[in-house]
Amino acid sequence: MQLKLSCSKTEPPVGALITAAYVKPAVLVNVDWNNNTCLQLDGGKSFGSSALISRYLARVVPGGRLYGDSVLERTEVDHWIEFAAARLSRADAGFAQALGCLDKALGSVTYLVGQAVTLADIAVWEALYGNAAWHSAVAGQRCPQNVSRWYRFIAEQPNVRDVIAVLPAGAAREQPKATAETKISKEEGKFVDLPGAEMGKVVVRFPPEASGYLHVGHAKAALLNQYYQQAFKGKLIMRFDDTNPEKEKEDFEKVILDDVKKLEITPDRFTFTSDYFELLLQKCEELLKKGLAYVDDTDAETMKAEREQRVESKNRSNTVEQNLKLWEEMKKGTEHGLKCCVRAKIDMNSNNGCMRDPALYRCKIMDHPRTGNKYKVYPTYDFACPIVDSIEDVTHALRTTEYHDRDEQFFWVLDSLGMRKPHIYEYSRLNMMNTVLSKRKLTWFVENKIVDGWDDPRMPTVRGVLRRGMTVEGLKQFIIAQGSSRSVVMMDWDKIWAFNKKVIDPVAPRHTAVEAQDAVVVDVPGLKEERLQVAVHPKNPSLGQREVVVAPQLLIDQVDAQAMKAGDNVTFIGLGNLKIKDVAKSADGKVSKVLAEPNLDDKNYKNTLKVTWLAKTPSAPLVPCKCVFFDHILSKQVLGKDDDFKDFVRKETRLEVPMLGDPLLAKIKKSDIVQIQRKGFFICDQPYDQDAARHTSVEGPLVLYHIPDGTQSTSTLPEVVQKFYDARESPKEQQQRAKGKASEKSPVEDSKPVVAQAGELDKLSSKIQDVGNEVRQLKANKAQKAEVDAKVQVLLTLKADFKKLSGKDWQPSTAAPAAKQAAAQNANPSQNPGCSVSELDRSIQAQGDKVRKLKSEKASKETLEPEIKELLRLKAEYKAATGSEWKPGNPAVPPASGTGDVSAPTGAQELNNKIQAQGDKIRALKASKAAKDVIEPEVKTLLQLKADYKSATGQEWKPASEPSASGSTKSSSSQEKQKDQGDKSKKADKPKQAEKAKKPAAKESTPTPQDGPKKITRLGLEAKKEENLPDWYSQVITKAEMIEYYDVSGCYILRPWAYSIWENIKDFMDTRIKAIGVQNCYFPMFVSAQALEREKTHVADFAPEVAWVTKSGSSDLAEPIAIRPTSETVMYPSYAKWIQSHRDLPLQLNQWCNIVRWEFKHPQPFLRTREFLWQEGHSAFATREEAVEEVYRILDIYTAVYEELLALPVVRGRKTEKEKFAGADFTTTVEGYVPASGRGIQGATSHHLGQNFSKMFEIVFEDPETREKKFAFQNSWGLTTRTIGVLVMVHADNQGLVLPPRVASYQIVIVPCGITAAMSEDQKAALIKFCQDFESSLSKEGVRCKGDYRDNYSPGWKFNHWELKGVPIRVEIGPRDMQQKQFVAVRRDTGEKITYSTSSAVSDIKTLLDTIQKAMFNRAKEDQLKFQAVTKSWDVFLQKLEAKCVIMSPFCGDMDCEDEIKKNSAKDSVEAEPGAPAMGAKSLCIPFDQPAKIEDGDKCINPGCSRKPAFYTMFGRSY
Repeated sequence: MQLKLSCSKTEPPVGALITAAYVKPAVLVNVDWNNNTCLQLDGGKSFGSSALISRYLARVVPGGRLYGDSVLERTEVDHWIEFAAARLSRADAGFAQALGCLDKALGSVTYLVGQAVTLADIAVWEALYGNAAWHSAVAGQRCPQNVSRWYRFIAEQPNVRDVIAVLPAGAAREQPKATAETKISKEEGKFVDLPGAEMGKVVVRFPPEASGYLHVGHAKAALLNQYYQQAFKGKLIMRFDDTNPEKEKEDFEKVILDDVKKLEITPDRFTFTSDYFELLLQKCEELLKKGLAYVDDTDAETMKAEREQRVESKNRSNTVEQNLKLWEEMKKGTEHGLKCCVRAKIDMNSNNGCMRDPALYRCKIMDHPRTGNKYKVYPTYDFACPIVDSIEDVTHALRTTEYHDRDEQFFWVLDSLGMRKPHIYEYSRLNMMNTVLSKRKLTWFVENKIVDGWDDPRMPTVRGVLRRGMTVEGLKQFIIAQGSSRSVVMMDWDKIWAFNKKVIDPVAPRHTAVEAQDAVVVDVPGLKEERLQVAVHPKNPSLGQREVVVAPQLLIDQVDAQAMKAGDNVTFIGLGNLKIKDVAKSADGKVSKVLAEPNLDDKNYKNTLKVTWLAKTPSAPLVPCKCVFFDHILSKQVLGKDDDFKDFVRKETRLEVPMLGDPLLAKIKKSDIVQIQRKGFFICDQPYDQDAARHTSVEGPLVLYHIPDGTQSTSTLPEVVQKFYDARESPKEQQQRAKGKASEKSPVEDSKPVVAQAGELDKLSSKIQDVGNEVRQLKANKAQKAEVDAKVQVLLTLKADFKKLSGKDWQPSTAAPAAKQAAAQNANPSQNPGCSVSELDRSIQAQGDKVRKLKSEKASKETLEPEIKELLRLKAEYKAATGSEWKPGNPAVPPASGTGDVSAPTGAQELNNKIQAQGDKIRALKASKAAKDVIEPEVKTLLQLKADYKSATGQEWKPASEPSASGSTKSSSSQEKQKDQGDKSKKADKPKQAEKAKKPAAKESTPTPQDGPKKITRLGLEAKKEENLPDWYSQVITKAEMIEYYDVSGCYILRPWAYSIWENIKDFMDTRIKAIGVQNCYFPMFVSAQALEREKTHVADFAPEVAWVTKSGSSDLAEPIAIRPTSETVMYPSYAKWIQSHRDLPLQLNQWCNIVRWEFKHPQPFLRTREFLWQEGHSAFATREEAVEEVYRILDIYTAVYEELLALPVVRGRKTEKEKFAGADFTTTVEGYVPASGRGIQGATSHHLGQNFSKMFEIVFEDPETREKKFAFQNSWGLTTRTIGVLVMVHADNQGLVLPPRVASYQIVIVPCGITAAMSEDQKAALIKFCQDFESSLSKEGVRCKGDYRDNYSPGWKFNHWELKGVPIRVEIGPRDMQQKQFVAVRRDTGEKITYSTSSAVSDIKTLLDTIQKAMFNRAKEDQLKFQAVTKSWDVFLQKLEAKCVIMSPFCGDMDCEDEIKKNSAKDSVEAEPGAPAMGAKSLCIPFDQPAKIEDGDKCINPGCSRKPAFYTMFGRSY
């Protein structure tokens, strides 16, 4: 059948054309382009609209299923055709509502109707394609996620793509011209507005350097620039930064251009920086003539040192004539010119090192790929970039945050030359785990044959990831999801591969393969050889059908055969059930053969083993495949600052697995992506070549590269692959993983460097210098590359040896100290060879005074320069002797050797003996109960001796670290002496020695239960709260036995000490919520996909964090099941059943449960975890007044939890519209504050949901008066284990936890003291019995107490142990206390010791506990108020933010305004703490207690806002 369709050129019937493509070949439609649309039929009838033509064609060919397969589906198709015509062809506000309806419908389906493309999809897609409002939403990133996904999917269908490709020029609907007011959607984690951007006028640039292949970091930069080009209808310039001829290669230029093409990026203009070399020369001369630059011939090392020391160059005061003369020398490339560079004259005292007279031009005798030998001088990137940006009319320069310090220099160049300044916008660079993105390091992988080339699938280059199966669309989606945020995040590769899977999964054809090794034949005599037709893709019928051969012999994997046993019913996927009759095994236990019979009539596939199979028959020869699996080259996820990446290179990162594939695999082409059932996705790297057998006698196998799918599970992969991945961790790495990942700040043991023998480092350093000189000479003589490379390899090996011996990288300024000291002595024979560090310190101070005096007297340059050089020489000598830079008032000490041996064994040994003797003397005085004024001078003498020991050795003196020149162990007599000292210390351990100083836990040494020397343990904290907050926090929670790290990132084990705090919170809350009518319950943790979709608007904020269950054992679930991210979807359908009448209200339920939100940010125990405990309450009321009343009553309970139980002050308030809970009418909150980080933290929230959810879930009741159905008013409220993290951050100190008494697991710990070897067993037993009775009396009165009666630890060790765990009161009882019926109570929060009588113990202890609780709250309250500020000034706002304050300021409440405040405060503020380099201020809450009234003249705190403020809002950085 043939028909003729006339189509309008200006308004083509796109839907009708697509339908015509689908009905081929049953109906052939000839298209004629003219001015009108019309389908002519026999009998003079015709159709003139796209919808009517589509309907007619679909009905003519019912086998095409375009109208569905049932009456219900046909009705649905008609609905969507009408929906498209009536609601999706508009451009008003109704269009957005229609998109919302469409988005909900597409939430859990691939097609609008059924399981294939129908007229519904065609009509809706046509309506969107022709609607300018839709294209505007796409450009502005405002289109709903599901609609966007579906639209792209339909657009990629072959028939749709073919139709769009042949539309005549100008046939597509003209898009609207965007106005300057068009805004890009502001979404967290996505794209933000460019400052000063105007639609149609934005010009951005992508400036790669042609020194290597593009990697994924470059791809992010290129795609971000393209995004803004398209969003603002602007221009994109691609500019090769070819300012350094030493690195530039034309081959790389071609590769980069090809990679950009692969990324589907089309720049509007291609340029080279070298195009402007003449202009740049002129601009440099202009700066020289203005006196804003000078030519400097200082050598590189001295220049670097002077810049670090902020010392001006001798050439800085050159005249203009002198500079121009030297400039000519540089341009000619003379011998003197080669030593020179041009430097900007800015500010050598600047705190920004980039502004200390940076280099602008350097002299190089080297041919340039484009200009040849025309130039002898070349500009630096930092000089050329701003000038070329200005010349090329770039409006917005996008740069990574690592360039932040250089931005000031960027603008200085333009200001000095009077040139136009573009805007700079900073975004975070892409950081990937187990990966380096430095071109230098990637080149090392290639040159050392670690990989096969730049396009090796293990390389992070664009070519590498594309070759491994990454799609351009997947890469784009990943980059778009990251957006242009400044937040520095270390991304896991799983995230990028998960995006890729979303792209390939709907379209990748399904195939079958079995492992070639140990494949098992299944004999099924009842089967006949035949050919079946099955879907190429079970969920995408548009891909068509494929042929599957069935034969009496089937081939399966050995692992599947091992799971079979006689009598089993096994499902052979695509065939049906087979009954296993026999399983034969060989001597080695492997299955050799399986006998089965057909059981195809049994359609029960629920509880059967599922296996993939292939027919073994000559009529369908199998395709030999080589499936290749890859792993990360680097074993360490995140390299530290001092880590050498070469130390973490894995040897085995590639595994080839021979397989046999189905016959259709012989037809796939290079780069085709397929899915091998139950084995994963693969990309074809080398097609099957049967003809290769003619030349090599072996068929060319099909080579497939495995494509990761974003999951870490290896359970579906072949066993050999599972073992490959399981073996990638070394024992050390496995041990580290058990502690917790490095990115989660788990405490780790530092490895110590190998100790060098005397003089070995000196010789090695000299050798490095000699080889370095040889390399430089070879380069100067332009030697052959192979010769230079060989010598460089020798140099790198020597430096690696140096690092192994010294523990640090070799640098010219950090050569072996002995060598430098000798050189200094040779240079200055009068210098005292035995000069000490303190003498050097005094010499530097004296020389510094001399230099300052000369400067104040305005001495001549000739007089001043020698003195400055002498000062620099002294500082260099000081650094060589101590290993650190000299600082005023802080003389360093010489570095100690790695073994603990001292540099002067004799002197140190003598000091050690004196310390031990003095210690014995003090212990004897204490034992004899000497007077305090007698003991104190002796203690001071001991402390001075220890200080002298530290100055001499660089180490603290410890009883177990007696120095030895040979490093040998101590003699037995020394051990006995140490044991005696331990016994003496126990004797002297009395509870009421007021003169005994309180020792920090970190300094406590731990006696072991066994005899012998004391073992030094790491009991206490090694990090300080004020110096390294993340490490301190990690150590507190682990060493206090609150948390144990787990091998699933972001999940932690709550140990009893932490869980008891949560139990106390639970008990406290339960009592109060039950008093207002709330009941506890429990709902399932699993949520169906359809149920979650129903609540899409609410869960949108954390949709990417939803975790899904997709498998049951080895079988795929029919439908994935979500693990609850919150429980509205789980609970509210039941509410709708239970609530029918007003008598069923109020319904107030609460559950204590766990929640899973799979965040991709760095996890932090308690504060940000992927699984956490919480309570969530959900209430329903008949009236709004009742519901609102409960909101505030719950908030009062949360306030009590924090202030009465945890002793943490909070600010009560309401969240702004931007920060409120999605779906709530309003949200109330209690906000805490962490002084150590200067950040606020949300404590708990109570939401009034209004009727939003009751309308969604139809929770209605019958009004008793009107008999009408009404929607209930609802609340939800929750508090999490985050509270424990806040408690730790606020109360803990450098000795460990400090727990408020009301929440502590044990409020009292009782430690018996004074038990010595001289005591009889009866005396010991009596003391223990006294302590136990004391413990019992307290317990009976409700005091939670614990007696520590362990006999293998000293009292001092126990003190430190319980101090670390934060027990509020430590009770010490000794023999004398027992006699006098008293005890000593030691407060954990202050360290104060108080003696009480046992007769009033209970009342005294209870009073003291209340006192401690109040004191802890008052201290925290003081800190909170100290860091609260109220201001109406933006400048003061920024100052207070930098001072770690939360700020209350007038605010209008507008969401866009809030975005501006966050963005502007981030740009102008300093870092709050490591890990949050660009964190701006966000709104924390609108406090109920307003600090002042809004007055008539007040303005919103945002300087760019003209709206009147509505209230004071609390802003600050937050967790």
